[in-house]
Amino acid sequence: MKKYDYIAFDLDGTLSDPEHGLVEGFIYAFKKMGISDYGDRESLRRFIGPSLYEVWQEEFGFTKETVVDAIEKFREYYNIYGLWDNKLYPGIKEMLRELKSRGKTVILATSKPQDTARKIISLFELSEYFDFQGGASGDTRDHKWQVLSYSMQAVNALPESTVLVGDRKYDAEGAKICGIDSIGVLWGHGSEEELLASGFTHIVATPDELLEMLK
Repeated sequence: MKKYDYIAFDLDGTLSDPEHGLVEGFIYAFKKMGISDYGDRESLRRFIGPSLYEVWQEEFGFTKETVVDAIEKFREYYNIYGLWDNKLYPGIKEMLRELKSRGKTVILATSKPQDTARKIISLFELSEYFDFQGGASGDTRDHKWQVLSYSMQAVNALPESTVLVGDRKYDAEGAKICGIDSIGVLWGHGSEEELLASGFTHIVATPDELLEMLK
């Protein structure tokens, strides 16, 4: 089994489950934008994980200016209420603690805005386990591969010994662009079919399986 010294983590659907707070924020934004055909609550889970700039432009045909307006409305709700409506997946803190005890360099690479992501990491008292916490920054660092590249550069990570852990196809795609391996987790928001079709290097079902793989 290949040895990885640098472990990059996605946030939503990988470390924590933000579903309820995010979905409420999506509904708030769509209502503010006068959009009524966004589907039911279950279908809104498709927006958890990817860059909202990208998927909302594709989904609703927004212009660049309109999607910025929609995301600002989403944040009106999310930054006050939704941010806290979040829960850590079982076994995550213990997994991160063990990775650090093994001497791994652990980084965050999320499409969430960097300041918001760091608030969530702090909320769950996980900051001590990360060597760097990277997130999105508007137009200059929005796509997964851009955030991943930024986080890797911050710790001088070597691509051949770096792996990204995530739960959606966007994570696998970002890892491929950056030339690194990827591990898909089945406890998040991506189905097994999505993970298999996305070309993750490995797929695991539990944090314990992930730890076994990252020896």
